[in-house]
Amino acid sequence: MAAPTAPTGGQHPVPTRIRRQLPTSPWLFAAPGLLVTGAFVLYPFVSTLVNSLTDRRTLLPGHFVGLANFRELLHDDMFWTGLRNSTLYVVGVVPALVVLPLLLALLVQKNIPGITFFRSAFYTPVVASVVVVGLIWVWLLDERGLVNSLLETIGIGRVGFLSDQWLLLLSAMAVTVWKGLGYYMVIYLAALANVPRELHEAAAVDGAGPVRRFLSVTVPAVRSTMVLVAALSSVAAFKVFSEVYLMAGPSGGPAGEDTTLVMLVQRTGTGLTGRVGYASALSVVVFAVTVALMLLVLRADRGEEP
Repeated sequence: MAAPTAPTGGQHPVPTRIRRQLPTSPWLFAAPGLLVTGAFVLYPFVSTLVNSLTDRRTLLPGHFVGLANFRELLHDDMFWTGLRNSTLYVVGVVPALVVLPLLLALLVQKNIPGITFFRSAFYTPVVASVVVVGLIWVWLLDERGLVNSLLETIGIGRVGFLSDQWLLLLSAMAVTVWKGLGYYMVIYLAALANVPRELHEAAAVDGAGPVRRFLSVTVPAVRSTMVLVAALSSVAAFKVFSEVYLMAGPSGGPAGEDTTLVMLVQRTGTGLTGRVGYASALSVVVFAVTVALMLLVLRADRGEEP
């Protein structure tokens, strides 16, 4: 162990002694995060996989049944209904959440007086509670709500937004899009800030109009961000629960025809007689499909690369 160096030029001595780092030091710093991840992510994941292979119920430990729960899924009409509705939700929500926030970001990107107010207004639904948002829209779209009252006033008549199977699903999609616009708008604003202004100026010199500049400059520049938004919104849309649950009720709408897969998991696995094993099998399917959706989006992005 070397002694401290002598002071030079009136400066303080520079210590050369170096403490030996313990091999466990990095693990001590990572331990809190690892414990939280293990307790709230890894353990529930492994527990769900194990339970999916048993006939466990809420108050009973259950026995190993292998793939019986997954075979039962294939003959469960409610499973196919939930899979259909969750898939339709992805098809209806994702394109809107990829395109509309980008157009909104282009609108509020300009530094004009009062634009901060509009940015805050567009972002307000994001920070609002999904329960509060759902209840507000239920009151608006109810049979005696504000929207139907206006439609009746202008002579169109009342519309069963919350009583018709497909209108209810579309209404829930509209709420999801409305609530997610501000969130993805902020992501696009960050991406648009990195687009060189020279590209737009060069395109304008070549005679390109606003639409042409949008398609030839803006879209290619933020394509990776669009893929990210598509992946995030796909997973969120497939796992939708709150919007449909609040608007359709615990039963899942008329005859349960608006039930999604996550609603089916909640309905099957809760209560004193809940089938935890079967609900775990449903959860495994939801996990597998969401992973497949993300891989599909990423693969499509790679396929478009030159």
